[in-house]
Amino acid sequence: MRPVPEYDAKAWLLKALRETAHAMEALIWEMDEDALGRSPSDGEWCIRELVLHMNAMERRYVERLERIVRLDDPKIDAFDGDSIEASTRRDDDDECSAFEAMDEFGTRRQQAVYLLWSLDDGDWERQGVHPYLGPLSITQCAREMNEHDLAHLWQLRRLCDQYAAAPA
Repeated sequence: MRPVPEYDAKAWLLKALRETAHAMEALIWEMDEDALGRSPSDGEWCIRELVLHMNAMERRYVERLERIVRLDDPKIDAFDGDSIEASTRRDDDDECSAFEAMDEFGTRRQQAVYLLWSLDDGDWERQGVHPYLGPLSITQCAREMNEHDLAHLWQLRRLCDQYAAAPA
């Protein structure tokens, strides 16, 4: 009987974080501009808006991780990911295509994964102080990133499947 490899939570988390950009790109690669900008219903984000949102969140996550790594017990900003809409994005996001935002997301995610990969076990427990949650470790931040990814990957997959099955 073969021995079961030991579960390594950090390695699994790094793998999941690393694969998100590839999964997003694979989903939107075949979509045309019309499908990327089509809102499924009032108040629901289109594919382009989802990608822009993921990119805006990645900026915040990378800033948070770098701050915790560089400083001892830094104050970290609170942000509500679901409230990050077009009005809070960079000015040039309105001109940014889904594919350009996807490229930027991939670069930022690679930066985050390399940073996390470079940390030793003790560094993963470094903390920042969140204004509402209190101490927040790098491990907790990385898990939050993964949970955010999973929620929006599901949403993105649902939209891409819907538009691929029923073109307008």
